[in-house]
Amino acid sequence: MIKNKTFIKFTQWEHWPTLMFYIPLIPYFGFKILSKGKLLYYLNTNPGILYSGNGTESKYETLLKIPEAFRPKSILFKKGDSFKLLLQQLEEKGIEFPLIAKPDIGFRGYLVKKIDSKQKLRSYTENFDENIIIQEFVPYQKELGIFYHRLPNKRSGKITSVTIKKFLVLKGNGKDTLKELMQNDKRAFLYYDLFRIIHKKNLKKIIPKNEKITLSVIGNHSKGTEFINGEHLINRELEEFTDKIALQIDGWYYGRIDLKYKNMEDLLKVKNFKILEVNGIISEPTHIYDASHKKASYRNAVISIKKHWEILDKIARKNMKMPDIKTPKMIPYLKNMLWLRAYSKKLKRLNKADF
Repeated sequence: MIKNKTFIKFTQWEHWPTLMFYIPLIPYFGFKILSKGKLLYYLNTNPGILYSGNGTESKYETLLKIPEAFRPKSILFKKGDSFKLLLQQLEEKGIEFPLIAKPDIGFRGYLVKKIDSKQKLRSYTENFDENIIIQEFVPYQKELGIFYHRLPNKRSGKITSVTIKKFLVLKGNGKDTLKELMQNDKRAFLYYDLFRIIHKKNLKKIIPKNEKITLSVIGNHSKGTEFINGEHLINRELEEFTDKIALQIDGWYYGRIDLKYKNMEDLLKVKNFKILEVNGIISEPTHIYDASHKKASYRNAVISIKKHWEILDKIARKNMKMPDIKTPKMIPYLKNMLWLRAYSKKLKRLNKADF
């Protein structure tokens, strides 16, 4: 087995940079935008979310659109707030350690961390001086990404992608240290730089035979989580479940819901689950990253993205006709994009830091 991380990430398209999946579609995207006469028409897709969820929206504000019973207990720790106030809010909300901390404006799992002490939480807030979502840790073991869309004049929608998120788990053999287990695993070693920070206290520990170690509990591809094509789960029951949720999120018609749940039977009965995030137009049908699926290929991944753009296009055009929906202005949007570019660099830089 080849153990060169750079070689594997270069030769296996599952690990290619996100941009590689969009470059082939630039001519198509450009034609669609120019043909509408309004360059920013696609920002009408989700009028209830800032710029339809282009990556600069507040995840906390979007989360509040979900009925309280369906979302984790959450706090917005604003830039400039005191740590003492945060501890008071945690107590009032009943949020205990371990908990999840993540940027209020974020993507690709950057700086999403499970935190198990006040000291680590203080370090996180001191090193990341932006608005932060503090969220209870949801203990359910199963996680899904459900890509859904609904036309504005309809009461029911369709699911076009389901991704089962499989967390990376290693099993001890009674001889190797955790570090050795990571470096010898065909997937874990690709993310070793991340895992060595998360598990730095136990790297030299010999893991007892058959003991299981979960390397990350964050359901993101960049955190080592394996994305599995869950198309076999798509049926009318799951669509009806998603309809019930989506109809309660004002102005949201297109995107991905990420949730954790106990079991599928309960989920379809709308119980024992929590929605972690609702994403907008920059959402991806993440099943495309399951390179082991019989239908998987780089070409099919690009085709799937194109099909989803066609859905987005249809929704945006319908919303353009609504008198109460105004297409965003170009200058404010460009300023927003310039801010996002600088902010993204900051997230990527801090994501590599150990705090």
